[in-house]
Amino acid sequence: MAAEVLSQGGVKVEVFDAMPSVGRKFLMAGKGGMNITHAEPLDAFISRYGNRHTQMAALLDTLSPQALRDWIHGLGIETFVGSSRRVFPTDMKAAPLLRAWLHRLREAGVSFHMRHRWLGWDAHDQLRFTTPETEKSVKADAVVLALGGGSWPQLGSDGAWVTLLEQRGISLAAIRPANCGFEIDWSEHFSSRFAGQHLKTIALSYTDKDAIEHHRPGELMITATGVEGSLIYAFSAGLRDKIATSGEAVIYLDLLPNQDKQQVINNVAHPRGSKSMASHLQSRLGIKGVKAGLLREVLTAQDFSDPQRLGSAIKALPLRLKATRPLNEAISSAGGVMFEDIDNRLMLRKLPGVFCAGEMLDWEAPTGGYLLTGCFASGKAAGLGALAWLGDH
Repeated sequence: MAAEVLSQGGVKVEVFDAMPSVGRKFLMAGKGGMNITHAEPLDAFISRYGNRHTQMAALLDTLSPQALRDWIHGLGIETFVGSSRRVFPTDMKAAPLLRAWLHRLREAGVSFHMRHRWLGWDAHDQLRFTTPETEKSVKADAVVLALGGGSWPQLGSDGAWVTLLEQRGISLAAIRPANCGFEIDWSEHFSSRFAGQHLKTIALSYTDKDAIEHHRPGELMITATGVEGSLIYAFSAGLRDKIATSGEAVIYLDLLPNQDKQQVINNVAHPRGSKSMASHLQSRLGIKGVKAGLLREVLTAQDFSDPQRLGSAIKALPLRLKATRPLNEAISSAGGVMFEDIDNRLMLRKLPGVFCAGEMLDWEAPTGGYLLTGCFASGKAAGLGALAWLGDH
């Protein structure tokens, strides 16, 4: 996006990429359906960026979610709004969009240099690159760094740039997992039987480190090591921070969000005759499979024999999250170049003429189109910033 802005401004643009082909993480983001942005009201959209919403609002002034859709339409790719208000290309794929975009960039004179891994700067402040054949230096009048975060290292976002910027005195927030799974100490019996199964029609509640309560319906997936899925990703930032301050985070699952607590307790307390408790819960409440297994995993035999405690647990089953899953498993990452170290054009204050964009900046957002929109907007802002700086110099 920065390359497009600069080339439209009459600048000769060279793109250097460590990978063999362009946009690998972009293509991976579209693997399950290219969720490009979100159609909710802008105020709600901006709130998804948490404690960086002010800085991200400024970037979204440069490229709003609707402006991003219009830009995609300009590439000949139509979009639609799904039932969840998420926005997708009509064919749900990333590849046609990327192909059309790269064709337009090359037509505009942008040159791409693949398998060029950035090594920092040489003694003359030129950019250093290593290639399969050699090492070389490149002189640039302005530089836009768009180096990604720390997740998906096999696609190029390996965080190797952190040391290179720290050596230049740039302040960085630690790279941490975002939109990630969490670890729970399952028993071997439970994990071997239920790993890979989805908990559907549930709701999750938890209290964050600032004593603010959160609640959301959705679904989760049980893994061999804990839980993952869209519902946990939506709260991953707060849960990660709660673990960092308290050593663990406790979430509460409502296994029957469409029934009130007293109704559930009454059904549990209903005489079951010769039925087993498993049969009773299935016939009275529809609880079976992974939900039934989860109750047995967490509760004691005494809990099961007490209708009040069992019914209450069905409506608020506590799960103790011990840690995030490793960074290289996360969908995205938090941390990076702090906004306090860049100006309003996204230029590093300590390195004039060097701009930063994308996930390498210290912001995060849930899945739902917010990540890609933030990256696109920051790319455009960095491109405009570099164009203005070149004009001044």
